[in-house]
Amino acid sequence: MQGDPEVIEFLNEQLTAELTAINQYFLHAKMQDNFGWTKLAKYTRAESFDEMRHAETLTDRILFLDGLPNYQRLFHVRVGQTVTEMFQADREIEVEAIDRLKRGIEVMRAKGDVTSANIFEDILKDEEHHIDYLDTQLELVNKLGESLYIAQLIEQPDS
Repeated sequence: MQGDPEVIEFLNEQLTAELTAINQYFLHAKMQDNFGWTKLAKYTRAESFDEMRHAETLTDRILFLDGLPNYQRLFHVRVGQTVTEMFQADREIEVEAIDRLKRGIEVMRAKGDVTSANIFEDILKDEEHHIDYLDTQLELVNKLGESLYIAQLIEQPDS
């Protein structure tokens, strides 16, 4: 099925964002695990996999519309060195994604591509959930301080 070029470009732009998020979240998860923040690392790794599912859905849709998924570009991967920096960097990706998704939904609906708009709406729900999580974690870090917050993330290995 031949898709609208502007819709395909929005799908590809969001695909680029998802591929970037996969890398950023996965790197943060590995760093968190290395620091001993195992509970946080598990959550962040799962977020990376969620972004991978989004990328798969977008890839399938682009191919269905006879477009070519662009796996050759990435946006800037923001790497935090502290838990606060990691949350802030991840939040920036989500804010950008939410804006892009809302713009894309408008264009897709205006062009009559309801299925692509619905895909963007589903991804939007996930991104809004993630930004809510990040905001909550940043509030906790602010209230507790990084040291006390991090103490809650440590899991002792099984003996």
